[in-house]
Amino acid sequence: MGFLIFIASLVWFFAMYQLYGNYIARKIYKLDDNRITPAHTLEDGVDYVPTNKWVVWGHHYTSIAGLGPIVGPSLAIIWGWIPALLWVTLGTIFMGAVHDFSALVISLRNKGYSIGEVSMKIIGPRARYLFFLVIFLELWVVIAIFALIMGILFNKYPSSVFPVWMEIPIALMLSYMVFRRGKNLHAWSWLALILMYVTIAIGVFIPIKIPGSHAVVIWLVIMMAYCYIASVLPVETLLQPRDYINAHELLVAMGLIALGAIFAAFRAPSHLNYVAPAINLHPKGAPSMWPFLFVVIACGAISGFHALVASGTSSKQIDKESDSKLVGYGGMVSEGILASIVILAVAAGIGALAKTQSGGISVWMQHYSSWVAAKGLGAKIGAFVSGSTNMMTYVFGTSKFMVSLITTIMGVFIVSFAGTSLDTATRAQRYVLQEFGRDLHWKWLEKKHPATIVAVLSAFALAMIKPNGTGALILWPLFGTINQLLAGLVLLVATVYLIKKKTHFLVTLIPMLFMITMTSWAMWNNIVTFRKAHNWLLFVIGLVVFILMIWLIIEGIIAIINAHTPSAEKEAAEIG
Repeated sequence: MGFLIFIASLVWFFAMYQLYGNYIARKIYKLDDNRITPAHTLEDGVDYVPTNKWVVWGHHYTSIAGLGPIVGPSLAIIWGWIPALLWVTLGTIFMGAVHDFSALVISLRNKGYSIGEVSMKIIGPRARYLFFLVIFLELWVVIAIFALIMGILFNKYPSSVFPVWMEIPIALMLSYMVFRRGKNLHAWSWLALILMYVTIAIGVFIPIKIPGSHAVVIWLVIMMAYCYIASVLPVETLLQPRDYINAHELLVAMGLIALGAIFAAFRAPSHLNYVAPAINLHPKGAPSMWPFLFVVIACGAISGFHALVASGTSSKQIDKESDSKLVGYGGMVSEGILASIVILAVAAGIGALAKTQSGGISVWMQHYSSWVAAKGLGAKIGAFVSGSTNMMTYVFGTSKFMVSLITTIMGVFIVSFAGTSLDTATRAQRYVLQEFGRDLHWKWLEKKHPATIVAVLSAFALAMIKPNGTGALILWPLFGTINQLLAGLVLLVATVYLIKKKTHFLVTLIPMLFMITMTSWAMWNNIVTFRKAHNWLLFVIGLVVFILMIWLIIEGIIAIINAHTPSAEKEAAEIG
């Protein structure tokens, strides 16, 4: 049953990409290739670079995905596979993909500026500063947390260290051959992918682990240094080719998992039944499914971070407007497919090797006996890796080497995605700081090196509030609600944009109302919890963000009212 439901999900995603995706592209945003994109008008060879749409898709997809569509569904499955799968399949199509696509197109039509900067023209000047605070806080935490996660994952999967770092010279080679020598992109991409899997096989034999109790902190320093370098290099030197390799690596990993599911479904049909409960409204120690399901599963359904990628890096690389459907809408649909695979792995694959259905349920309960048991990063990633490996053993067997190879493939896949989100977040934070510097006429902050230094050092300072590099975990309980709040506010900007352009706006208004309602509900519950626990730091920050949200909504309402004034036509022309 699990495999058939997964196939139905794939059919849904592909069909709706064509139907609803085309409707949004043609009828709502009216994509026009006669419009010259910022990649051409502002081309600088560093950030603004016209690029093949599949390369941009690879960068965008791997950047927005990260660990989100793995971690979120792997935790939310504790409420049952039906709520998780419904939110992923419906949220992706009608909310997440619309959100990402809207942020990308609006940025495209406004010089590739970030959504926070564009909000000044669409909503008003105060909105820019309010957005800046929310965006800076989100990226600040993301950079510090993902650098920490990279260190933890390198310790957890030492066989992934060699291939992950070897991907850098492979990406540099791909960049040189394709962008400098003009060689065939597809041929050299396949060669790069083959070399990547050769390094994965080598990694099985030479696991690398930093000894001592400060290993994670050492990795944290290394990752921050890497982020600085990756952020200031031209996008086509490292960012684009590495993300393109990662995209192919993801497709291979997804293909292997799907192949494992096919073999399991035909060789032992009963082994791939769901062992997770269909609906579990009251898991031990868990918060209420309403509204927290819609916060826990962010990437894979809808995530505010995606708007920062779409308007931060991707919009500066789009060659022509029609490419934005594949990148913006298609990138989110691809992430929904990944989240569906994760649900299959943690709901059915995790018990696939058990001899009986009750045995499979027993294996599932080892990971999901309570909210505390399922909540840790290791538990969530472990559940996905375990379920995926179980399914792939039906194809490759259970020898020690093959199991180690499969585990390494999954480890590299996970670590690579975390790394992609990390340096994309750093680059996006650099853009945000440069835009802020330009608005305040701070010439020094407009330059890429000072802005990158501020982005990296501020995140490192947050991480090192605690000597073991886990300082960002102090603010992590706020991240989910802030991220989803940002998604709702981006949809608010998109709604005001569509109203000013005098076109259909319900496609963004309805998702916006839903997300702001769910996020406000969850955020207020968290604020009350922080107050009861006397956690005054999170209480104050959470309350401030809640007030910012209300303020931005009021600004949005004022902008909607002003959209009917005599000057509205001029304003509509100015926003692209």
